[in-house]
Amino acid sequence: MEFRIDRTQFADAVGRAARALPGRTPVPVLGGLLLEADAGRLAVTGFDFEAAVRVEADAETAGPGRVLVPGRRLLDVCRVLPDGPVSCALEASRFTVEADGTRFGLSTLPLAEYPSPPAPPAPYGTVDAAAFATAVAQVAVAAGRDDTLPLLTGVQLSLDGGDMTLAASDRYRYAVRRLEWKPEAFGADGAVRALLPARRLLDLARSLGRCGDVRIGWEPGGGGGLVGFEGGRTRTALRLLDGRLPGYASLFDMTGAAVAEVEREGLAEAVRRVAVVAEANSPVRLDFSGDGSVRLRAGFGDDVAAQRLPATLSGADEVPVAFNPAYLLDALTSFESPRIRLELLGAGQRALLHAVPDAPDDGETGTGAGAGAHHRHLLMSVKELL
Repeated sequence: MEFRIDRTQFADAVGRAARALPGRTPVPVLGGLLLEADAGRLAVTGFDFEAAVRVEADAETAGPGRVLVPGRRLLDVCRVLPDGPVSCALEASRFTVEADGTRFGLSTLPLAEYPSPPAPPAPYGTVDAAAFATAVAQVAVAAGRDDTLPLLTGVQLSLDGGDMTLAASDRYRYAVRRLEWKPEAFGADGAVRALLPARRLLDLARSLGRCGDVRIGWEPGGGGGLVGFEGGRTRTALRLLDGRLPGYASLFDMTGAAVAEVEREGLAEAVRRVAVVAEANSPVRLDFSGDGSVRLRAGFGDDVAAQRLPATLSGADEVPVAFNPAYLLDALTSFESPRIRLELLGAGQRALLHAVPDAPDDGETGTGAGAGAHHRHLLMSVKELL
């Protein structure tokens, strides 16, 4: 096996494939990257049973072949290689990497012990890569981090006709984002609902964000099934999590709620500012009033902070609520609009955040549950106010 490749392309392919490498594994060969050289191309694959990533790049192939190389070590080597062409070869049981007089020799892993990565499912349709990356980032902040509750660590991907919906919840918040996508004819006969690991999906979406379009495939079946993503020359297959998130339609029904509007960045900055005096897990209180302001307060006793901001309130004379400041900041920063709308049921109850539309033709006009329907973020208000 012998090939020659541009350093930038080589490092990019190795870096993308290395995203599938497990942090720790009792199976040493899963820490390897599979390199396959053939017919003017190099394919680099990473696999850990939950995810498989295959990246192709152009290369001058002098001798075809396959080799399994320790992935983290190869990634470190790629980071320090000088710019220019890189020559790689398999010499007995050693893989060599040489560029501009710098030469590395790497041990290899037993190729016969490497499990076969799953092939990505056939494409079901396409979605704009940048829009998909933004949408995944907006909902992934609401996914749980507790691996003992795997159901809540996922992002639910739903495909129905020309609509894609992404949703995530950790029981204390629930984020939903809807966007358009283009189903292919053979995949338009029914809805698809798949629960994917949030961290994996977020990392994947970011890496494909500049690929133009992402092709998505779905393969139900044993072992949780697979969802495949293809963008540019990168193909990824993610294993589904078992289960399904609880429905959110009734949660997002905010009938009778008071409605407040406030500048998003100003509110986020105020939350960061007053929260510096808050103890761990202590809330930030927001008092919305009909006089056109909201007062933020955090802390206890002599260690307190407060700030007042302009805000509008309709449907009530005043509404006091309190939130975990980290959760509130996650929600606020997941939006892109200058102003945010909050539907408030009061202390200890639900609050629904969505964007205030900049123009009446952006599909998010109106008030109530329909406003800002492309992206909505539900938070639970803390029962005990400051």
